[in-house]
This record gives sequence, structure tokens and C-alpha cells, in this order.
Amino acid sequence: MTDSTQTTPSLKKAWLDAARPRTLPLALSCIALGTFLAAADAAYSWLITTLCLVTAVFLQILSNLANDYGDSIHGADHMQREGPQRAVQSGQITAATMRRAMFLFAGLSAVTGLALVWLAFGADGLLWLLLFVLLGGAAIWAAINYTAGSKPYGYAGWGDLFVLIFFGWVGVLGPYFLMAQWFNGSLLLPATSCGLLAVAVLNVNNIRDIQSDRQAGKFSIPVRLGPKRARAYHWLLLGTAVFLATLYVLLTFTSYWAFLYLLAVPLLVRNGTAVQNTHSPLQLNPLLKQMVLSALAFNLLLGLGLIL
Repeated sequence: MTDSTQTTPSLKKAWLDAARPRTLPLALSCIALGTFLAAADAAYSWLITTLCLVTAVFLQILSNLANDYGDSIHGADHMQREGPQRAVQSGQITAATMRRAMFLFAGLSAVTGLALVWLAFGADGLLWLLLFVLLGGAAIWAAINYTAGSKPYGYAGWGDLFVLIFFGWVGVLGPYFLMAQWFNGSLLLPATSCGLLAVAVLNVNNIRDIQSDRQAGKFSIPVRLGPKRARAYHWLLLGTAVFLATLYVLLTFTSYWAFLYLLAVPLLVRNGTAVQNTHSPLQLNPLLKQMVLSALAFNLLLGLGLIL
């Protein structure tokens, strides 16, 4: 029986929920870290930074809309799912309308991305221009095909790897290279650290959805590992991220300010402990937001410490 006091969310709120603005700090933190690394090497550009941030926001929203659409058409968003209600699955937004929104944000991402690489390299850097166009196309493809498309890679358990690539290596090294137009191998350490924290966010989400994902045939890493080992995997992600950041700071040490990121380590420990001890899917929801903010704090403090 439907509760007569329950009101249907407005269309505006449905779109806002589908865009999932709470996930945007994750996209912005990798750009921020790449920018801080470039600034530490005297290669900062405010205009490139701005375009990177705008493009990252468009890509993140595209990914969130595609996730809402894909999980609904592939069956992962069913009535037994413990996460927040999705717009397509609930009928607040039709699948056709969601597809049009996906095309819109794919186009916006392409436009700002092209403007970004043209600003960085111009006509003289044709090869780099082509490379970044390919990377941008790959980012759009990855944003859509995580759960949408005929063979979504998220359903095969490849989501963690793609998050590491695009929220770590591409998300951090991309802005750095666009500004500095070179990079050395040591930068892979903070980039990987950033990416692993983004994977940890996905891991909390997937631990929450183990039962519903298993029913839908979505074989995420937690589904494959099981709840107990998925929580051990979460600790591995957090610990490796801190280790790699520490290794980078030690290898490039210039000031004790570089250890500023250690202030965020208790936040990671708190999240890891909470995930370890929380077994109710609904109670994992706030830990997802906590992990996003902890990753943001860690990356901002790591970057800030490198320029002080």
C-alpha cells in the first residue's frame, strides 16, 4: 500500500540526484593534485586548471548519468537494492531522456576537452593534441560503458582498474602534463595513490551492493571476493595509497610541510575501521560520502604540502 503522505520528488531533484553532486569532489581532487604538482614545478596555469576542472565535472556527471541508466536497463537497480533510489529505475526520468542527457554531457566534455588540449599545445603540438584527443575519447567511452553499453566492463569486474586509470594516472598526470608538457616517472607514485583512494570509494559502494549486484549478474571485485575479503581489500587500498604518497615525499623531500597529508590519515583509518565493522548495507551509505571527503582531504593536503 502506498503511503498517502509520500510525495513524488520533483523532476529537478531527480536530475540532481542522478547527477550525484556528492561524487564531484572525487573528480576534482585528482585535478587539484595534478595542479599542485605542476605548481611545485613552476608550471601552473589557471586557465588550463579551470578547463581541466570543468571537463572533469562534465565527465563525472556523464558517468553518473550513464551509471543510473546502465544499472537500470541491466537489472542492478531493482527494488531490493539498498542504495539510493535511481531515477530511471524509479520512473522519475525515462530511459530515452536519460540517454539524451548522456549525449549532452558527452558533447560538453568533448568541447571543453578539445579547448583544453588546443590551449595547451596549439597547432604546433599536433602529435600531443592527437594523443590527448584519444585520451579524451577514451575517458568519454569509459564514463559511459562502466554500466551502460552492450558489454559494460563494470559488470565484469574491471571497474577498479578503470577508476585507477582515469582518477589516478590520467586525472593527475593529465593536468600536470598539459601545464608542464613533461613528467618524470616518480609522479606515478602520487597519481597511483590518488587513484587507489578513488578505487576505495568504489569499493565501499560495491560492498554495499554485493547482494543486489550478485542477483543482477554484476561481478564487481567485492562480489568476487566476498564481504570479508572485500573489507581486507579496502584496507589494502588505503594502506597502499598512504605508502605511495609517503614514498614520493621521501624521494622528493624539500620541506617537512610535504608531510601535511598525514593529517588526513586518521580519516582514512576511521573509514577503514567503520567499513570493517559495518555489515548493514544501509549503514554503509554515509561511509561512502565519508570516503569521498577523506580522499579529497588527503589529496588536497598532499598537494598543498608540496608547494609550501
